Amino acid sequence: MSYRAYVVDRTDKGFSAGLTVLDESALPLGDVTIRVEWSSVNYKDGLASTPDGKVVRSYPMVPGIDLAGTVERSTDARYEPGMAVVVMGNDIGTAHPGGFAELARVPGDWVIPLPQGLTAREAMALGTAGFTAALSIERLEQFGLRPEQGPVIVTGATGGVGSTAVSMLAGRGYTVAASTGKASEGDYLRELGASEILSREEVSAASEKSLDRERWAGAVDPVGGATTAYLVRTMKYGASIALSGNTGGVALATTVFPFILRSVNLLGIEAVHAGRATNLRIWQRMANDLKPHGLIDSIAVETDLDGVPAALEQILRGAMRGRTVVRLS
Repeated sequence: MSYRAYVVDRTDKGFSAGLTVLDESALPLGDVTIRVEWSSVNYKDGLASTPDGKVVRSYPMVPGIDLAGTVERSTDARYEPGMAVVVMGNDIGTAHPGGFAELARVPGDWVIPLPQGLTAREAMALGTAGFTAALSIERLEQFGLRPEQGPVIVTGATGGVGSTAVSMLAGRGYTVAASTGKASEGDYLRELGASEILSREEVSAASEKSLDRERWAGAVDPVGGATTAYLVRTMKYGASIALSGNTGGVALATTVFPFILRSVNLLGIEAVHAGRATNLRIWQRMANDLKPHGLIDSIAVETDLDGVPAALEQILRGAMRGRTVVRLS
């Protein structure tokens, strides 16, 4: 059986990326073979499509860090043909062939039954970005965040993690401030539930102060860099920052004072190796109390496999808002 896939490769002749037809024998070892129906486009997928992205660990590789589809064959008794499933994390798309293909094969422990309350298309409107947003909110609430404590800021708010976090937080009754570098997207963010819009310049401005005015009861930060430094010095006493990205840079200019004088918590959020128990719990929550209002409306672009190269180029330029889903079958 043959199937189509978007493949990146690096050989002695250089780097290549594009659509191709593969034989089923190209699939890796694994317990569960899945007919992929939907995937989504994430920033890491964009990096995987470039020669200097530094995320692909072996070549050739099928990018696509999440997928949803139907089990075709399984040697794992937990999964039967016809079962709807989701796969994300565990280095798929970077070290194990991922979602930009019509077929996938993975170990059984990586497979999550699609929860009731989500379609496969909705699951990919969430995907790794939605999972990261939900995990960020869960961790913030584990550290005591409650709606009555004050506003929560979401940085990079028009991106996948940010836009989903705005909607999830608003749905849970939080007052949400959204920061973005796209001045034209204020109406879009207010539709998601933001009550205040801040510019990228405001939340990434340098300061000689270790502590500024206390503003935020919590923060979901997929940006990093100077933005995280701003958050650290403007959090309320005992507040937490859920940090999941570095599109704004990897260096963090701060001092120890916000941590020891205001008891600020900096929480690292990592979705790839969160573990099966966490994956099952968060996916169930995304189908229930953390399911964003108007989830389907968060899909800004729906494309097929032929449209993947253009979508990857767009996300690398920072020109994408909301979610882009890929229809495989």
